[in-house]
Amino acid sequence: MGRNFSIPISRRDFVKLTGIAAAGLVMDSGNLPKADAKTSEVTVGEKKLPLLYETDVCVVGGGPSGTAAAVSAARRGAKTVLVERGVALGGLAVLGCVYPFMDTHAPNSDTPYVAEVKERLRKHGIEPYDGVTQQTWHNPETLALIYDEMCAEAGVDILYQTVLVDTVKDGGKITAAIIQTIAGLYAIKAKTFIDATGDAFLARSAGVPYERGYEKTGNNQPLSFRFEMGGIDIERLYRYVAVELKEDWCKSKPPYFEIAEAMHRKQRYKLEELMAQGVASGELTQEEAEYMQGYTIIGKNGVMSMNCPEIPVRFSATDPVSYSKGVTFGRRMMHNIASYLIRHLPGFEHAFISREAAMLGARESWRIKGKHYLEEEDYHNQSRFSDAVCRTAWFIDAHGEKVSEKLPKGGFYEIPYRSLITNEIKNLIVAGRSISASFILQASMRIQPTCMSIGEAAGIAAAWGISHGIEVNALHWENIPADKRSYVSAG
Repeated sequence: MGRNFSIPISRRDFVKLTGIAAAGLVMDSGNLPKADAKTSEVTVGEKKLPLLYETDVCVVGGGPSGTAAAVSAARRGAKTVLVERGVALGGLAVLGCVYPFMDTHAPNSDTPYVAEVKERLRKHGIEPYDGVTQQTWHNPETLALIYDEMCAEAGVDILYQTVLVDTVKDGGKITAAIIQTIAGLYAIKAKTFIDATGDAFLARSAGVPYERGYEKTGNNQPLSFRFEMGGIDIERLYRYVAVELKEDWCKSKPPYFEIAEAMHRKQRYKLEELMAQGVASGELTQEEAEYMQGYTIIGKNGVMSMNCPEIPVRFSATDPVSYSKGVTFGRRMMHNIASYLIRHLPGFEHAFISREAAMLGARESWRIKGKHYLEEEDYHNQSRFSDAVCRTAWFIDAHGEKVSEKLPKGGFYEIPYRSLITNEIKNLIVAGRSISASFILQASMRIQPTCMSIGEAAGIAAAWGISHGIEVNALHWENIPADKRSYVSAG
């Protein structure tokens, strides 16, 4: 645990590295930012930053949880600004090629927002249900459009190509977020802030205690560098894998089709031999052959989303130098895997890399220490909470550490609102994969539908707190009328 600015350089040098000095701003370590309550500027050191927005709710991060939070808050009357560092909402589902949404395995787990996203996909010509599994097949470009539409209808103001730099605090509250936009540095004032960065950056910058990596080893879950391949003969691939090799792992049929192999798992895949032959011939490294997976993309004929390579765990999701080296290493792995499949996997003869992800897939990085800390026992005990915001039963899927048994059919555990809030900051909610949970428990709750439901609850709580004069870290989710909540505990 610790403060965000723990790297061994001065705050002034850090400011220069992030481009703040170029904008004429200096932040001295002994002169922290102070917000001017009655002006259109925020004072930082000796400089004044222009105020871009003064709003009710500021959500940082436009991934599955952040978009859900922003839409949910705005629909309930809160003026809402959504800060996104890319040029599309959806996070990994859109920019990271993480596709499809996995199934929570919990009965009746779809909260209203999740159900609406699926219905909007249908209205755009994308049927998310394959008739066999419960995972949600989507189309990344269509999903980005849907999120834009939902935000526009709700009245959410989106800031694209905008990065959070720091926070301004007054006592136990965040008064402003400092952001880097295409035009330079600005500030956003808000009554409530929602951290949906995935890396708990907003919370960490405000001094919230945190953890990162596995408590036993310090390792993060391995990163992935996903990509898409076009020019695939899906029917030929299906005949080879499902008919000739008699692989029964994927129960659905084209256009919904999946290939997979994972050498470190108990499950034995028919394509494992193909990848092992690549290691034997020297065409693949063992690291490249360890994990390979691909899904057809609905609406993109002949295209598959490749859930690989899995970048070796020695490249850290929380170390900027290691992470950057992982990008280069992962890109080389991507091209080697693609070239091997083109040479040896029937159906891939004329395939090519058509797109690489605009961000690495981080399964786990930083996690806050909030009012309630979820642990592995909550999974196995199927814990219930009076302030639960959603339910899930996705198995413990900690790549490289532990892949656990599934809960009994119909079983699930709940996630409490208290795991989204902190003791330190009154007006902060954390949504998505960086909520207060242990490494192993987080490996279960990190999937996108669960993160969407968490974000939905965060938006509802933010709007409710503002309209009723309650700080969000003092708010009791269970005291919101049941018909105003997105989820009511089963316990």
